[in-house]
Amino acid sequence: MILKHSFLFVFLLALNIAGCVTAPPVEQPVSRQSVPGGMYHRVERGETLWRISKMYNMDMDELAIANRITDTTSIELGQLILIPSVQKRAQVCASDSSEDFIWPLRGRMISSFGSTFNNMVNKGLNIAPLGNLEVVAARGGKVVFYSDNFGGFGKTIIIDHGDGLSSVYARNAEVFVRPGDSVQKGSAIARAGTAGRDKSVYLHFEIRKKHIPQNPNFYLP
Repeated sequence: MILKHSFLFVFLLALNIAGCVTAPPVEQPVSRQSVPGGMYHRVERGETLWRISKMYNMDMDELAIANRITDTTSIELGQLILIPSVQKRAQVCASDSSEDFIWPLRGRMISSFGSTFNNMVNKGLNIAPLGNLEVVAARGGKVVFYSDNFGGFGKTIIIDHGDGLSSVYARNAEVFVRPGDSVQKGSAIARAGTAGRDKSVYLHFEIRKKHIPQNPNFYLP
């Protein structure tokens, strides 16, 4: 039954492509301002909406709605983020940086989340490499899917991060991992390449919650 459920999860995740650990204490947010029924958090360097939501024990979607942040925007350094009903929440938690995402490829973003690219709505980010073609795991996890030619995306990898989040890496020229492999954040998993009729070299990268695409800008520093 467990294997059946795992296969169904991977199938749903692939079809839509077109944890807690002990951490050392970290500094509390240096700028917090109370407001009736809540407080404001000032965005510090390197913080993402996802990390802020974990600090205040909030669902990231709830936090985005409270601040009217849409899927096509990202937060900025110094921006004030409203934390509603803070008195009902746990104290600000230490955030484990090992759980953060990193960019999977050093390069230039040529198509953002929600934009139209090659007559399709982009469900992730398209990143053109700047020199080095090496693709790394954006976060640690287990490889749960690989296809040598997945639709128009070519060689495609999916990594399950164990907390309902997964990352997708498509359009690879060469792949170094296979399903069942455990990978660490920053470890090399592939080399960026091409797919289909589009001969431009770039990585198609997605972050998904269950099988639903998320805006990677909320997770990436």
